[in-house]
Amino acid sequence: MTIYQKLGGAAAIDAAVDIFYRRVLSDERVSNFFDDVDMERQHAKQRAFLTMVLGGPHEYSGRDLRSAHQRMALNDGHFDAVAEHLEATLQELQVGSDDISAVLAVVEGARPDVLDR
Repeated sequence: MTIYQKLGGAAAIDAAVDIFYRRVLSDERVSNFFDDVDMERQHAKQRAFLTMVLGGPHEYSGRDLRSAHQRMALNDGHFDAVAEHLEATLQELQVGSDDISAVLAVVEGARPDVLDR
């Protein structure tokens, strides 16, 4: 069973993305990165991306992580803040600790691309 299935499929991903962005947009450490972003479109891209990386249907057609984040000048503090919000979101949705750890491992694997290292 994939992490996507364990989390509850599309409905769980939709709920997670909504909660996640509510948290991110209220965090002054990272909210400014979304000032000029079409958030409806961003939600859709994030849902498709998370679905794909967590083992669900592959419907993500956006840019790769490195090119999507390259011009943002992100650092480890920004990455950590976003990861914290994802972890808190999954906890709010009562996802089990083993599954949260698995999701965060996937996220951590993306750090070099997101930070353009």
